[in-house]
Amino acid sequence: MEKFNNPANRDVWIAEQLKQLPAGTSLLDVGAGECPYKPLCEHLQYVSQDVNMYDGTGNQKGLQTGTWSFDKIDIRCDLLDIPEDRQFDSLLCTEVLEHVPDPIRSIEKMSRLVKHPGGKMLITAPFCSLTHFAPYYYANGFSEYFYKFHLDRLGFDIVHMSFNGGWFDYMAQELGRTSQVYQQYMGKKLPASIKLATKVCRKIMQRLGNADRKSERGSSELLTCGLHVIAVAR
Repeated sequence: MEKFNNPANRDVWIAEQLKQLPAGTSLLDVGAGECPYKPLCEHLQYVSQDVNMYDGTGNQKGLQTGTWSFDKIDIRCDLLDIPEDRQFDSLLCTEVLEHVPDPIRSIEKMSRLVKHPGGKMLITAPFCSLTHFAPYYYANGFSEYFYKFHLDRLGFDIVHMSFNGGWFDYMAQELGRTSQVYQQYMGKKLPASIKLATKVCRKIMQRLGNADRKSERGSSELLTCGLHVIAVAR
């Protein structure tokens, strides 16, 4: 059975888009964190930015990474404070908008950091996600309509938009987290009978998700893990 993998799908998409950027052009990686995509940018003039605040433990609520390092960051400041004395050929912003207090001001800022016309923004963000990196977790639910409305008014054309899974894929993903969440919040292991039942339900959701992604319409318009967007400045 084909298995849906939200972060792996996103990584594959990002890698493909970065590979297609012309050699020698500049790229600003906004909210780059530990710079996981820097090795894919050796053909580019790569510059990373992050606010340099999260330490891996946060406030110990929700999902945390445990450890985190900003050692590879070039520009250490808030997204809204990035100097505008330089515009870039492309900008990468992946899984960042949910971690900024004002996503709209942030996307407006990003629009000024790419060259016009022709500057490109590569954006991914959750449509639905669990609380993570708290307390630096402020927003959720970035839909296709969010991007269509704001990018158009900022002078960008969306040239690509894809959905990372649908309703069934999301349900399967979260069912797979049942034991972890139960242990974290109940302080004990999930009973074996319930663990077996959730495993069966997850397999059903995975099977339905495989069929859903191949269908003509699909359920991603209802619920998806996130969207992948490419926008070009007019």
